[in-house]
Amino acid sequence: MYTNTAVLEHLHLLLYPLFIILLPIRTPNVLVMLLGFVTGLTVDLFYDSIGVHAAAAVFAAFIRPLALGLFEPREGYGVNQSPTKKQFGLGRFMGYASVVMVGFLFFYFSVEAFTFVYILDIFLNTLFSFIGTMLFVLIYMLIFDPVQ
Repeated sequence: MYTNTAVLEHLHLLLYPLFIILLPIRTPNVLVMLLGFVTGLTVDLFYDSIGVHAAAAVFAAFIRPLALGLFEPREGYGVNQSPTKKQFGLGRFMGYASVVMVGFLFFYFSVEAFTFVYILDIFLNTLFSFIGTMLFVLIYMLIFDPVQ
């Protein structure tokens, strides 16, 4: 699967982790991981991959509380708050989403390669996929979560 070919052949724009990123803040972590597993498993069925997306989605759900903690305001989160651009502001939302997305993509490409022999390819694929994916996340958030 991994060879010394152009990195852009392996560019993946994976937007489904946005589902995990946008879940309400007070959603129990076990439920977030279960939803991540089901979402990833569904994607695995369509991509004919064996658990790669499911594992990466569960990892994204696992690091989500850590990312939320990094960007928590001094007064804390509201009871019914969701991590959206409208609630967080664009900068803080993109920071939070970036942490989760980098973790997700690095884990995804690591599991896909299943060896660190291709660590440079894993880093490059993570970088280019992160740039492309976050561009689409930004466009999505600007269209579907406008500031009122």
